[in-house]
Amino acid sequence: MRAPMGIKVRGQDLKIIEKVGLALEEHLKDVEGVKDAAVFAERIVGKPYLLIDINREKINRYGLNIESVQQQIQATIGGMIMTTTVEGRERYPIRIRYPLDQRSDISSIKNIFIQTPSSGQIRLGEVVDIKYEQGPQAIKSEDGFLIGYVLFDKEPGYAEVEVVNNAQRHLSELISNGQLEIPAGVNYDFAGNYEQQVRANKRLGLVVPIALALIFLILYLQFKSVTISLMVFSGVFVAFAGGFIMIGLYGSDSFMNFDFMGSNMRDLFQIQPINLSVAVWVGFLALFGIATDDGVLVATFLKDSFKASEPTSKSGIRDAVVVGGLRRVRPAMMTTATTILALLPVLTSTGRGSDIMLPMAIPSFGGMMLQVITMFTVPVLFCLWKEVQFEFTSKATTHE
Repeated sequence: MRAPMGIKVRGQDLKIIEKVGLALEEHLKDVEGVKDAAVFAERIVGKPYLLIDINREKINRYGLNIESVQQQIQATIGGMIMTTTVEGRERYPIRIRYPLDQRSDISSIKNIFIQTPSSGQIRLGEVVDIKYEQGPQAIKSEDGFLIGYVLFDKEPGYAEVEVVNNAQRHLSELISNGQLEIPAGVNYDFAGNYEQQVRANKRLGLVVPIALALIFLILYLQFKSVTISLMVFSGVFVAFAGGFIMIGLYGSDSFMNFDFMGSNMRDLFQIQPINLSVAVWVGFLALFGIATDDGVLVATFLKDSFKASEPTSKSGIRDAVVVGGLRRVRPAMMTTATTILALLPVLTSTGRGSDIMLPMAIPSFGGMMLQVITMFTVPVLFCLWKEVQFEFTSKATTHE
């Protein structure tokens, strides 16, 4: 189904399918988050068809059979390939039928003559009944069932999965209350682009934990210490919080609501409510990868500082932490600044692809803005850890 959201109605009778679709169309307009103007059930039956019903008793009187009458109807009205013309290496079929003015309405068709074996020519209207009747505009099938579509879209500020869940809940309540009746042999299910979101969410539920586990494993291979790896890994949670804070600010009407050099900042950065989607989670995955950079830099130099000074007191530990931390402030700030500056063109981009890139960039931008505090959290945690080790070692030495 090439639509954001929709319902597939399956059954064996197109008229019943259309009736159920029209009922669903009316009830979907009452669902929270569904845009009323976008709800549309396909009108399946409604196209006029010209029905030529051959009377078997009448054609028997003239010595005709069904096949011969159908062939003559095809040759005069529908067109029949009689021969093929050869133009060099090209072949073109030659189709013959009556001119349009002799087959354009029922009275003209009835006056068409057909050949009989014994009675010469007779008018077609003497052996057939011709009338117009309504039929399907298009016949679609799936899984062996005839199918009709009910299409709808969401209001701004709602996620597709949320709207579908609301619609499923609403229709289930109507069916249980008897306000909506689904005939026997007819069933419906929701479909559309939102199915990709559901599948992607299930896949991301597996990918995100694996990515976090791999990041922690890489940190452990670097530092050979679970404690230090956890300190650096804390930057992931800080960045994670920053990403969600930025998503929340994008949903606030007062955020960046001011003009600068004649441009409104909300319009420039396309600030509007952002729903969790595949693009947002991909942005978080990218954020997790770069969120530990500053922590790795700081922790590496803290280790080097302690190896060089080998402090023997709490004050010495704190001095070593300050020395190691200060040496990494500028590189850490440069890493964060370059990442943030690189995301600004994405946040202000328009045109094709921006609807995907913008949700990816927002969590990364917010996470990197808040991730700067890891320059302080990692040294503090490292200092606390070393002081606890020092106290434990001092007590053990005194006891001995």
